[in-house]
Amino acid sequence: MSTSLSSCSNCSRSAAFQSGSPSAVSPRHWNSSATSPTSPIRASSSLSQELVGVVGLEIHAQIHASTKLFSGSQVRFSSPPNSLVSFFDASLPGTLPVLNRRCVEAAVMTGLALNCTINKKSLFDRKHYFYADLPAGYQITQQRLPVAVDGRLSYGVLVDGSQNHVLERSVRIKQIQLEQDSGKSLRDGHRSQTLIDLNRAGIGLMELVMEPDMCCGEEAAAAVRELQLILQALGTCQGNMSEGQLRVDANVSVHRPGEPLGVRTEVKNINSARFLARAIDYELQRQMAVVESGGTVVNETRAFDFKSGQTIPMRDKEGLQDYRFMPEPNLPPLLLYDQQTAPMDADPTQVILIDQIQEQLPELPRVTRERLVKTYGILPEHSFTLVNEDDLVDYFVSVVQRTKAEPRKVIGWVLKDLLGQLKQRCLSTDVLRATGWYSASVFQELWKGTGRSAEQIVEQQDLGVMRDHGEIERICQSVIDSHPEEVSLVVGGNVLNKLMGRVMKQTKGRADPLLVRTLLEEKTS
Repeated sequence: MSTSLSSCSNCSRSAAFQSGSPSAVSPRHWNSSATSPTSPIRASSSLSQELVGVVGLEIHAQIHASTKLFSGSQVRFSSPPNSLVSFFDASLPGTLPVLNRRCVEAAVMTGLALNCTINKKSLFDRKHYFYADLPAGYQITQQRLPVAVDGRLSYGVLVDGSQNHVLERSVRIKQIQLEQDSGKSLRDGHRSQTLIDLNRAGIGLMELVMEPDMCCGEEAAAAVRELQLILQALGTCQGNMSEGQLRVDANVSVHRPGEPLGVRTEVKNINSARFLARAIDYELQRQMAVVESGGTVVNETRAFDFKSGQTIPMRDKEGLQDYRFMPEPNLPPLLLYDQQTAPMDADPTQVILIDQIQEQLPELPRVTRERLVKTYGILPEHSFTLVNEDDLVDYFVSVVQRTKAEPRKVIGWVLKDLLGQLKQRCLSTDVLRATGWYSASVFQELWKGTGRSAEQIVEQQDLGVMRDHGEIERICQSVIDSHPEEVSLVVGGNVLNKLMGRVMKQTKGRADPLLVRTLLEEKTS
């Protein structure tokens, strides 16, 4: 993969279990003197170029499981309010948590994929705060000793320009902890009241805490996109940000190199990688303007207004909230094992083996991209697009294998023509599963909306792959007989490309190029 050191100035640093199986851009080169399209902020001081941004992320990933973290309630999106609530979720007296094995396995698998150290002993804690959508008055989480620590996420940032470089970046993962989600508060402005939906209360989350190793919005967005792909490949989180399955809090500050980090603000609950980049870049510019004007950045929580492109204050943090963490008395330590240390007499349903989960890890997106570049000779940035779109890798490989076409020509058609047509018609790449590997001419007919299936179009227009060896051999011989001058050039040592081109033209590109070349070589030798 091609890499470049050129970048923006800020990127220069090189228990008992229940069963719960799952149901089936380019970086902005900014400084504080640059103004975003949605921001009126402009700082003209020469000191602005000395300020650098520091960004850390806290990401809440909803675990892909059929039931909640500590109860048997089902997990389904957009169900009627309060229809998926157990006695435990509603915090009725006398109810006790029962840990979901699937959620633990998902956290361990995610930690292994992110190169974390898995703690064989982890602990649960109560985090106390009082909101109407948290009926117990506390959240069960892992504050003191989480399930995974000290990991690293590697990701690439695409850079615009003629050379289309990919900047290699990485961010440290401080920890991954299990915790339960809260309910949802819905404001009824017409009746001036707040309604509570507890369907989400108790759903299993993985909180991934990233160290402040990033410097701008696009780096953070690229890291989140890579994490999203990894979680989807693992099957531990579906990663649908529009449904709240992946929510991001960004910790943002500015300072001058060599000085202590500045006062940070936290931009909460961002549910889009694109909005994340915009929110962080705006907040960095805002803080730079504050510092350069002699002001003081306030330690506060802010929200991102995507319509205005600005962050707005929610509440200040100067009076630090005391969550009064305490050990969770109703859950014993979570113990994990490997095959060598597992108790001989242990119930298999009560034991999770770390090394067994390690063996189940699938191919991760980074490896898939490297394989595509190495196998098919495509550009690194093209591999990013293939992996980022659902079903596109399998489709690209199917087209190459079935048509025997040049991979670079196939990738050009897939990324430019096919994706362009899908976006123009507001279709997702899911449609590729229904239409199969078919070529451009088939899709052109499908776009016309004639009602014919892809198979019917292939049959009616004779577009299928030629499998008749005798017919291909006959066409090769006919081309040889019709072009004796070109045959003499081949005998003289020149390449077969012209003859091959004529055969492929007669077969409408449906013949196997390797077979055509072999037959022509045999007949002209």
